[in-house]
Amino acid sequence: MRKPRIFHLFLLSILLLLCSSVYAFSVELLFFYEKGCPECANVNDFLEKRIKPNYPVTIKAYEIHEPGNAVLLMNLARAYEAKVIIKKGTPAVFIGENAFQGSSRVIQRKIEEAVRTSLRNETASPMSRLQEENYTRNLKKKITLPAVISAAAIDSINPCACAVLLLLLGTMLLVSKRKRISVLGAGFAFTLACFISYFLMGVGLFSAVQVVGIQHYIYIVVTILAVLMGLLNLRESLKHVDKFSMEVPQSWQPKLKRLTSNIVSIPGAFFVGLLISLFLLPCTSGPYVVIIGMLGDTVTRLQALWLLFLYNTIFILPFVTITLVVGFGLTTTARVEMWRQEHMLKFHLITGLVMLALGLTMLVLLLTETI
Repeated sequence: MRKPRIFHLFLLSILLLLCSSVYAFSVELLFFYEKGCPECANVNDFLEKRIKPNYPVTIKAYEIHEPGNAVLLMNLARAYEAKVIIKKGTPAVFIGENAFQGSSRVIQRKIEEAVRTSLRNETASPMSRLQEENYTRNLKKKITLPAVISAAAIDSINPCACAVLLLLLGTMLLVSKRKRISVLGAGFAFTLACFISYFLMGVGLFSAVQVVGIQHYIYIVVTILAVLMGLLNLRESLKHVDKFSMEVPQSWQPKLKRLTSNIVSIPGAFFVGLLISLFLLPCTSGPYVVIIGMLGDTVTRLQALWLLFLYNTIFILPFVTITLVVGFGLTTTARVEMWRQEHMLKFHLITGLVMLALGLTMLVLLLTETI
């Protein structure tokens, strides 16, 4: 009689173990909210009072204004193809195979049903969806650094700013008694002003394009801009044209000469650098805007800062070179300008090919829904 009794006890223990393991699995729920949002508060109350006490659920809450959380929300929304979350943002809940936006009673009932389904099916964490997105992010990161260096290199052969710098240095050579000090000081002041203004403008534009929900549209605009710039530069490389020219318009050149002819000091050169950075922005900022648009959906803010620093460091290298060779008497501003004009069509060709290649690459990524 003991053997059957032991056997029955063994079966009973197995049955109890199976029953106790029905809800041993804990499902992960991701909740994105915003401080001060009434709808977010309603969803939070529902999760804390209804879901958490009654189901084995691990709730992870993310405030979207904390570093990285807005990007995480958009990455998850794209992975779930949740267009309503991309459009409206918080409150957003991800669990199992489902993504929800809003705080209505209907949404709350659907969240609870999704919790039950995820527990029955032992569904993986929503974060596992991002493994598919890792390929996309890694691909974009591989493209980003070469794109930054290439765009900065072609942008550095800057027809507008280089022309103004040569006019400025020519004026300093004519009016200054201490020519070397004046030329070097004015050149470096102009260069520093361009670096500071473009770097700060880059940081501002990057912050703007990182607004939640618009990164995809920024990519579309940037792709169109890159292809358009590539075609315009290729057009100018075949034959120099005045209409829609990428260089300083002919009508502006007398005004620029009058402006630089009045600058005879280092602080004045710094001011001209700031002025040129602002008023000749359409002439000089095409590749820069394209790169900033790419960075907005690819890197963190800290990564963007050093990439923008790298871009602008490459951008100012020709200014530094021109300042040094003219300041130390290795050449004249006239010779530099003649060399620039002689090779301008080649510069347009290189710029056109690089920008067109970048634009077509982004177009392929858009069409394949990789970005």
